[in-house]
Parts: sequence; C-alpha cells; structure tokens
Amino acid sequence: MSETAADQATIAETVVFLSHFKDLPDPRQAAKVLYKLDELLLLCLLAVLGGAEAITEIVRFGEKKLDLLRRFRPFVHGVPCHDQLGTILATLDAVAFQHCFVAWVAAIAGLSPDAIAIDGKTSRRSGKGKKTGTASHIVTAFAARRRLVLGQVKVADKSNEIVAIPKLLDMLAIEGAVVTIDAMGCQRAIAQQIVDKKADYILALKGNQGTLCTDAELFVAEQKANDFRDTTVTRHREIDGDHGRIETRTTAVLHDIAWLKKRHDWPGLASLVMVESVREIAGKTETETRLYIASLTVFAAVMAGFVRGHWAIENSLHWVLDMNFREDECRVRTDHAPANLATIRHMACNLLRNVPGKDSMRLRRKTAGWDDDFLARVVSR
Repeated sequence: MSETAADQATIAETVVFLSHFKDLPDPRQAAKVLYKLDELLLLCLLAVLGGAEAITEIVRFGEKKLDLLRRFRPFVHGVPCHDQLGTILATLDAVAFQHCFVAWVAAIAGLSPDAIAIDGKTSRRSGKGKKTGTASHIVTAFAARRRLVLGQVKVADKSNEIVAIPKLLDMLAIEGAVVTIDAMGCQRAIAQQIVDKKADYILALKGNQGTLCTDAELFVAEQKANDFRDTTVTRHREIDGDHGRIETRTTAVLHDIAWLKKRHDWPGLASLVMVESVREIAGKTETETRLYIASLTVFAAVMAGFVRGHWAIENSLHWVLDMNFREDECRVRTDHAPANLATIRHMACNLLRNVPGKDSMRLRRKTAGWDDDFLARVVSR
C-alpha cells in the first residue's frame, strides 16, 4: 500500500492516549526509523488488550490485525519483527514513558482526591535468565476507589522500594488524597513528602521503626486491656464470611497521642490506628493485630475503609495482572523492556476498567480479542 493510500485508510477514530505520548523521546536514529513510535505504542496496547502476553504474540497480533491498526494510523511498512520490537522496548526510556502515562491517567481520571495505595510487585520469571538473576520489581500507585493505576517506578528489588516511593510521589498530583503504604514505606522522609504535597498518609507500622513501633504496641496493649477508658477513641467492627471462614475486624483510632508525637517528632502524626482481625476457619481461631500511624483524624469507620482500600491493590491489580495478564509468566527481561511492558499492561487495565457494564476483566479482554469494533471503542475512550 502506498503512503497516500495508507493515509486515506486512516479513519476519523482518535486514539486519545497517543496525544499524551507525542513528546516521548525516540531512542532510534531519526534517519533509520522505519516504524513510527506512536504506531508501535498503539500496536503494543491493542495487542495486550486483545490477549497478547509476549513480544512474539504482539507481533503476530499486528500481522493478523493490520487492517484494524490502519483504522488508527497508516502503518505504511506494516509491523516490525519481534527482535526489532524487543530492541525498541528495551531502549525506550522507561521513566519518560511513565511520566507520559501519569499525564494520561490524570487526563482520563481527573484530579479529584482519592485513596492512593502504593505497593510493590515482582514479575517472578523476568529474572530467570543467563544475563540477569534479578526479577523485575515494580512499585505502583493505585487509585483504590476508582481501581485505576496512577503510576509506577521500576526498582532492582523489594529492598529498594524506599528509594522508589519518593520518585513515584514526585510524579503524582496527590493534594487532598490519602496515601496508604505498607511498613516498607513507613519512613520520616516519605511522611514529610506526603504532608508537604498537602496530602494525608496511613502507614503500616512494624519493627523497622524501632522504638516508635515498641511505644505504639505498649500503648495500644495497655489501652486495650483497660477497654480504652483512659483515651479518646473511636471504634468500628465489621464481619465478613465466605467459604467457611468468618472474619471479624475491629478498627480503633486513638487520638490522644500528643506524648507519642513529642517523643518521636513524626511529620504530621495525628492518630494511631489498631486493626484487630479474628478469623474462624474449620473450628480454629486466629488473631492478628496490625498498627498504623496516620496524619488524619477521622472516625474509625472511615479509617477502616482506607485500610481495607489498601488491600485493593492486591485483589484488584496484582491478582488481575497475574491471573488475566499472566504477568508473572512474562520472560521479557532486557533493559527497559520489563518496565515498559508493565506500563502497557497498566494502560490496558485502566482502559478495560473504563468500559461500562458488569463483565469481568477476563471477559472484556477476550471480547477485545474477538471483536475489532469493541477493541476500537475501548482504545478510543
């Protein structure tokens, strides 16, 4: 097909997301570019939406769906081979790509406050190779209520989450939001950064904070033994049950912690939170108590919602990526390619969640692979 004919084949459908990636630096020499970068990004996104999981599958999708691709862009030279596409994904600046992704999400989701859960996930098979023994670890920010990925940063391993979280927070507009992070992110500098950006935090508290954790544990145990009669507290209880399991969660928010703030000088600290879970399974009872520090003072029922919302990143994102997108099985491991493919999967997740209706994520993705018109509507939203 000639370039003129290809131009004529491009229909009026607009891929909104591409406008947010137009300034993404192309690592290739301009004179040698055969496949335009926006076309390659579109190819990858459409293929992943339609069920592709490996680079070879993305290329095969492009070969079989070239007419569909040309509804959006010319694709004058068709699609590259898998080696070419792999090299481009490996050399594409993952940080710049992620900044474009953040801008795109802000545009489609708006900037209204939300609960933002930050957590890390390892793509386990991405580290099984001769050239590298380290699996790709991605720290992600997830809008818990709207179920949207807001941004991500790739790190060498889980221990580097402390370095990645500030970088991720720098990318995001979080004013008015409540940021929840597990114990790895319970650091003074991170708390200060969140407060400086006019947001609130709820941080899991464990032994990595030494005397702060010890003081909090002793205080909560003492107050609990006295049924919290000596402090200002709000409490909330909820009961869940399924598959023979009954779980009772009690959330207590302790507000009289001036002594704790004075002793530890923690930025923005306003309340101490206890969540006690009692699980009854097959006649056995297990009890677990988790502690959090928070910069906001709200009723226990509201605090329980924020804490429970943090688990959404496990159930609504990590699980979906592993079960529906088979992320843990992905063997791509060269340079920036794992991080860039993770960003594309996150884009696909966001677009599929934006589809009206009650179909599961799995069924929506299968439908995108079966129905070109449905796929075109998804990516054009």
